[in-house]
Amino acid sequence: MAQAAVAVDLGGTWIRAGRVSPEGAVMEAVRVPTPQTGPEAVADAIGELVRRLGPLPPGRVGVAVPGPLSVREGVVFEPPNLKGWRDVPLRGMLEERLGRPVVLENDANAAAVGEWWCGAGRGSRHLVYVTVSTGVGGGLVLDGRLYRGATDTAGEIGHVLVDPEGPVCSCGRRGHLEGIASGPAIARWVQERIREGRPSVLATGRPFSAREVAEAAEAGDALAREAFERAGRYLGWTVAGLLNLVNPEVVVIGGGVARAGRWLFDPLREAAREASFERPWQAARIVPAALGDRAGLVGAAYVAMEEGGISGG
Repeated sequence: MAQAAVAVDLGGTWIRAGRVSPEGAVMEAVRVPTPQTGPEAVADAIGELVRRLGPLPPGRVGVAVPGPLSVREGVVFEPPNLKGWRDVPLRGMLEERLGRPVVLENDANAAAVGEWWCGAGRGSRHLVYVTVSTGVGGGLVLDGRLYRGATDTAGEIGHVLVDPEGPVCSCGRRGHLEGIASGPAIARWVQERIREGRPSVLATGRPFSAREVAEAAEAGDALAREAFERAGRYLGWTVAGLLNLVNPEVVVIGGGVARAGRWLFDPLREAAREASFERPWQAARIVPAALGDRAGLVGAAYVAMEEGGISGG
């Protein structure tokens, strides 16, 4: 990996593109709002954004994309936060516009690789990454290799069943972790308790987000703290299962909800400690992500630079 790579991180709100050095530093980055008029408009926007970075270096362009997708086929199936997308041959569309080979990667997998390569998991061989924001996603780096699974869909941590009687998840199934511990799920749970008559500084009649719930928790609001206690506990039980299953050295927790700090991490760590076996618990660190919104770019660049070490299955 002797030369910088161009990487793109496609999100439901923003498209980011950047040049990433062989050491993982984002040297230059630009962004534009994600068009909401379909795949062709998004592919055009990516092409224009990448051209703003100047001449493309030789080699592949790495693109982090919301899943589910097939890395091998270069097809994005039906991402929940890109409306109107279904079985989109995005790799071919981008190669036509960029004149370079393109490699797609699931955005949570790309963030996992970024944190493993030069973030909170740097130096590890076995890493679990969990992102908690609008949804809950994840990625696995096992023995220094990204694990994608048989159909490139491994790592969907947010869709682990944690409560068969729990709320309906964004995917339409009941009781998944995402339906309990994501940012919208945390805010929704507080809203429901307020409607039941629970007191809270958030009971103003206005909508609020998980960030505001975290601010209320910091200010001493009992209901807000209970909301993060609940979300952290379910996350911790899921992490415990991963500790027992894959025995990682480090579990990295990223995403906007992780910015709640101790209100999320304390119950998460306690639940994980209680539910995991002693040896995998002692072997692992549970730490906040280090790269912020750069993780997807950095990971996508690594996948583009690397000629085969980060391949799963």
